[in-house]
Amino acid sequence: MRHLLLIIISAILLCACQSPVERAAGELAKRIVPSYKITFRQVKDSIEHYRLLTEGKTLIIEGSSLSAMAVGFNHYLNDFCNVSVSWYAADAVEVPSSQPVVDVPVSGKALVPKRFFLNYCTFGYTMPWWQWEEWERFIDWMALQGVNMPLAITGQEAVWQEVWRGFGLSDDEIRAWFTGPAHLPWHRMCNIDGVDGPLPQGWIDGQERLQKRILRRERELGMRPVLPAFAGHVPVQLKERFPDAQITDIARWGGFGQENLPHFLSPQDSLFAVIQKRFLDIQTRKYGTDHIYGFDLFNEVEPPSWEPDALAAYGLKAYESVAACDPEAEWLQMGWMFHYDRRHWTPENVRAYLTAVPQGRVTLLDYYTEHTPVWTLTDGFYGQPYILCYLGNFGGNTRLAGPFRKEAERISEALPGAAGIGCTLEGFGINRWFFEYVMGRAWETGIDDDAFLAREDRLHGAPEGFWKDLADSIYLRGSISEGPLLCGRPCLEGHHDWRVIHSTPYDPATLERLWSRLKAHPEADNALVVTLGVQVLGNRFAGLRDSFTEAYRAGDRSLAAGLADEMQALLEDIDRLAGELPEFRLEEWLKDACRWAASPEEEAYYRHNALHIITTWGSAPNLNDYASRAWSGLISDYYARRWKLFTDSVLAAMDSGVPFDQSAFDKDCEALEKDLVTGAAQRCFTNSER
Repeated sequence: MRHLLLIIISAILLCACQSPVERAAGELAKRIVPSYKITFRQVKDSIEHYRLLTEGKTLIIEGSSLSAMAVGFNHYLNDFCNVSVSWYAADAVEVPSSQPVVDVPVSGKALVPKRFFLNYCTFGYTMPWWQWEEWERFIDWMALQGVNMPLAITGQEAVWQEVWRGFGLSDDEIRAWFTGPAHLPWHRMCNIDGVDGPLPQGWIDGQERLQKRILRRERELGMRPVLPAFAGHVPVQLKERFPDAQITDIARWGGFGQENLPHFLSPQDSLFAVIQKRFLDIQTRKYGTDHIYGFDLFNEVEPPSWEPDALAAYGLKAYESVAACDPEAEWLQMGWMFHYDRRHWTPENVRAYLTAVPQGRVTLLDYYTEHTPVWTLTDGFYGQPYILCYLGNFGGNTRLAGPFRKEAERISEALPGAAGIGCTLEGFGINRWFFEYVMGRAWETGIDDDAFLAREDRLHGAPEGFWKDLADSIYLRGSISEGPLLCGRPCLEGHHDWRVIHSTPYDPATLERLWSRLKAHPEADNALVVTLGVQVLGNRFAGLRDSFTEAYRAGDRSLAAGLADEMQALLEDIDRLAGELPEFRLEEWLKDACRWAASPEEEAYYRHNALHIITTWGSAPNLNDYASRAWSGLISDYYARRWKLFTDSVLAAMDSGVPFDQSAFDKDCEALEKDLVTGAAQRCFTNSER
């Protein structure tokens, strides 16, 4: 008893001696590897760094910040334990039973002070249904990657509800202004209103509670969460209450009708600052502040004027409205619009917009550097600090994509001048290793690109040199907003529209050989085998579709019918293979959505919204299939049904002796899509419920 008491007293004294940083780092380690003996020591230094060394039976991790300690801890897991911690809570962390020893000091230091992660769209394509379990693992994963500036926009609807109540709007009006949960990112960016609304009150309240936990943990782990600020998006009712205010209609976005398009209040209007203060006062009361605010005035929409002086005034007034509420405020601005609409965002207009804001008070996210590094087109954003970002995934589509060597070069070119490194992925999908590589480039660790690839071989049980072969022969093309052909609306040749792709930047036979080599390796990670296999079989499906078209054009009805059967059989195989991974199952996505339901009616609502975002997207056709995903359940109950309708229609045309009518088929296919998603989800998505 006395011995136990001494142990308890020693533990209490040890905790009392620890700094909050050391204690939070220790709790992080316990969540990941509870059986290991690890002690964290905070040291003072102007340069962020870490140092690892085993003393006795305890691993000592020294660091000048919690972020540095967490990166050092991850270095230990990767290089001494051969463990890669996933961003998914469902993936277990399996470490050696005997704690590996670091007998020679290992160190690393930060090359840039800012490390950003997430994209507004990720909160719709990946995280709308997450609860604390998923968020807790993901926040730990971000800490291990050195992220210290996470985007934190969960729960803002509770703030807006309180703001607009103060302007006399009813809760029914406010909830109808919001979209469904999965579409909220585009509502928050002033792109759409009301799609799949009204938003349930239970979801608003639950997200507020969740955001408080998210922010508490992120701050414990040394992060500065990026909270939102008012960017001009107002409900239509404000036009009636303030008829003289400078409120304009958003002219276009995504093909939506006027009933879903938002309204924009000019920052030059005095009402803008009033709303800003109310929003930030309420948000700070609910969630606190770390003095960095992410907001974008004109994301994929046009400002009221393209005159340089007007753009300068918009930017300055928006910044001043935030600075008036928080003198320490920093503005974090997406650079996406400068890439997206280069016709209007000329160098003159970009310069006017950015340089109107005091130097150093706005930081730009160079959003899509694997395609267009905007910093090279704008003289380094005309002196304002910027964070070099890798986008890497659009819509959460399940394709192997990313130009490894090109992005490595672009990071090296930017590092001397960049204030930070980040990732702006729209959805998690696949290719996690690429995002970990990019975030790792924010640190000097003595590990070059080839050593990193060799480490990936070890972490995933791949044969030696496998990952280098992937990087040099498969990962050649930048991430693009195109999914696999099987996920697109069917057609006879090429691809139906820009949202899916037919060809690959590599020879499909090369990936076939790599997959065979991986499957033959006894230690291969099953998740990697499945991920590559889904891509391999998807490539085969594209080839079968081409053969089917050749048979149709040759008038060989028997061959075409046989190929149609092969296409359906292959889709069944892909569906079955994808089902081996939880993240590739429609069932899991729907279950997560339904966890937020308080009634059968709400369950149907959440199911519909969850299906909507990954299929038809909305009432406008421009985004149909944007979030194309080769998921089990989605293939069998959605994509395969469309392809069956297609091959049946082509065969029927052959039987009738008339050319296949793509336009007529598109109308039939659209009707089928609506039947499968809206109103008939319970009946049509039967396989995902088994």
